[in-house]
Amino acid sequence: MSDRGQTFQLGDGRLSGGEGLSTDGALGGDGRAPGERRPRVIIIGGGIAGLSAAYTLATDQRARALGIASALIEEDHQLGGKIRTERIGDCLIENGPDSFLATKPWAAELCWALGLGDRLVGTRPGQPVYVAWKDRLHPLPDGAMFGIPTRLGPVARSRLFSPVEKLRMAMDLVLPRGRGADESIGGLLRRRLGDAAVDRLAGPLLGGIYAGDADTLSVRATFPKLVEWEAQYRSLILAALARRRQPTAPSSRAPSAMFLSLAGGLGEMIDRLAASLGETAILTGRRVTRLIQQPGRSTCCYGVLLEDGTRLDADALVLGTPAYVTARLLEPLAPSAAGRLRNIPYVSTAAVTLAYRRQDIRHPLDGNGFVVAHGEPLNITACTWISSKWPYRAPADIALLRCFLGAAGSEAVAEEDDHRLGDLARADLRAIMGIDATPVFVSVTRWPAAMPQYPPGHLERLEAVERDLQGAPGIVLAGAGYRGIGIPDCIRQGAEAARRLTELLGSEDHTKELSRLNS
Repeated sequence: MSDRGQTFQLGDGRLSGGEGLSTDGALGGDGRAPGERRPRVIIIGGGIAGLSAAYTLATDQRARALGIASALIEEDHQLGGKIRTERIGDCLIENGPDSFLATKPWAAELCWALGLGDRLVGTRPGQPVYVAWKDRLHPLPDGAMFGIPTRLGPVARSRLFSPVEKLRMAMDLVLPRGRGADESIGGLLRRRLGDAAVDRLAGPLLGGIYAGDADTLSVRATFPKLVEWEAQYRSLILAALARRRQPTAPSSRAPSAMFLSLAGGLGEMIDRLAASLGETAILTGRRVTRLIQQPGRSTCCYGVLLEDGTRLDADALVLGTPAYVTARLLEPLAPSAAGRLRNIPYVSTAAVTLAYRRQDIRHPLDGNGFVVAHGEPLNITACTWISSKWPYRAPADIALLRCFLGAAGSEAVAEEDDHRLGDLARADLRAIMGIDATPVFVSVTRWPAAMPQYPPGHLERLEAVERDLQGAPGIVLAGAGYRGIGIPDCIRQGAEAARRLTELLGSEDHTKELSRLNS
């Protein structure tokens, strides 16, 4: 493969083998003379983290003042990563996440910035989540947050726990503080509240978020507040009760709900982001095969080689790819960082969406769905009652259910063929909800190696990666594999990566280097 590659035109920006991302003139009215070299950033990965980075570079005042030119490269033929919305008949289906956490503000704020604020919708208020245990659906005790009671009465009345198990949970009130080490979240909760709280509450709920095992997920990387609560209050129950009594500032800009989505599905956010990137060059269906570091520069400069032989040059890079892909790209530049990133585990999952005639389901579907307790003889790990959780996602005479299969320790089921996955989901719905009818349609989505896991020591690993990358300045990582897997956290990481690179490209050293190249 030639390192020079080919030259091609995209919009107002020119991507060339010899000069990389350059311009035919002063794009964006930044006052540069025609042909004058601009700072250049290439974003690899068109998921929500990469799109957030590109959007920040396109809209940030300082980035625009510096005249930063950017390109986004995505191997798939569409943008959005795991955010995929489609319609089957009159049903709206999310093939990836169906919502984001409202208490983390970055996703809702981005929706407002994109002009989608009036499209935000929340889950229907007051609807319970159920736990499948011993062949029955038990309502999650009101106020039980990942197994921690914020209201004592509902837990005391719940049939999910025996009197002995409830007494064990209450021991949290008198147990001493832990040592504050980075243990698993399951380890911390078992130590404070007992096994039942993890196996029937925290574990299933965490499995729905991370497709992971509570006993192998770092508490500091997933729920650091629990460590802070134990240190401050000693008891998690006392901390949760104190938190519940604290007033929360009302928001007039978003629906009052724990989870938010968009009326037309989360794909609306991806479409609006892609349309808001201004002069950013967008390359889809293009695979990056190699990164090279340019010699003879006092500041950072990288070559990005594509599978078709094209080479693009950049002053800085945002790598918004999964950790194992990032490891492959970084191997020539930062082998130690690459080795650490390869050790971040990922889990494969699948989702089966089934549409039934509402009259064929006897269950009232009076909730958002259910999670499955540890040890239950079911293949699915959770089921969302889409048509109950979200209004207008299906016609009134259709019940839309989405089952999840595959998690840490049980990935093999996600590798079954589509027909088999559909049969497994139907068998489990028959066993736990009594649904014997034939569905109107079945849709299967697979996500191989898509869910990163954060084992104890994850944050220390990331700190070591950042030290390793000091020898490759101008490379910033963002995405679900690092500091938060949810949509808001990925948006935050992408925006932070863009701002870090803007600071770098606006530094005195880099400004002098650009002046030298333009002279």
